[in-house]
Amino acid sequence: MDALAKETAIILVPIVTIILGFIIGWLGQRSGFCSIGGIRDFILFRQTRLLKGYIGLIVSAFVFYLLFSFLIPTAFPKFFWLLQDGNLFTAIPGAPAGLSVAATIICMIVGGIFVGIIGTLLGGCPLRQVVMTSEGNVKSGFFVIGMIIGALIFSAFVLGWVVNFFGLVGI
Repeated sequence: MDALAKETAIILVPIVTIILGFIIGWLGQRSGFCSIGGIRDFILFRQTRLLKGYIGLIVSAFVFYLLFSFLIPTAFPKFFWLLQDGNLFTAIPGAPAGLSVAATIICMIVGGIFVGIIGTLLGGCPLRQVVMTSEGNVKSGFFVIGMIIGALIFSAFVLGWVVNFFGLVGI
């Protein structure tokens, strides 16, 4: 299968992204999807409605990623990065600044804990906050603005410190 021409991709990718964004937003709004709410409802009330959606998201993302990696192998050349070398501690493709596997996993765990705590305190995951912002919820709007500002500050300033710290520690 031939790759898309660069001129075609420049036009097509944003259009497809916007269309998929509208579809995902519509589905998120109609279903009330919330990953943190699903875990919370299961732990507190043993309700699995939202949890099934979260599990469905994870499974479908993996299946479609796997499907696309077989349909267009050049699009995802390192999908099975762990199986290529047979070494459990190979570098993760796309890791920021070439962080090691251990450093990347630590960053993922710490980031996940913060997203979980903040999402629980706010009453919903980031996707749910964006959907509630589009519905007119002012509190969620402030969360989304804060999320954007936090991402900008992290990528501009904090990421360099994190990379330097892991380099000094030797991880």
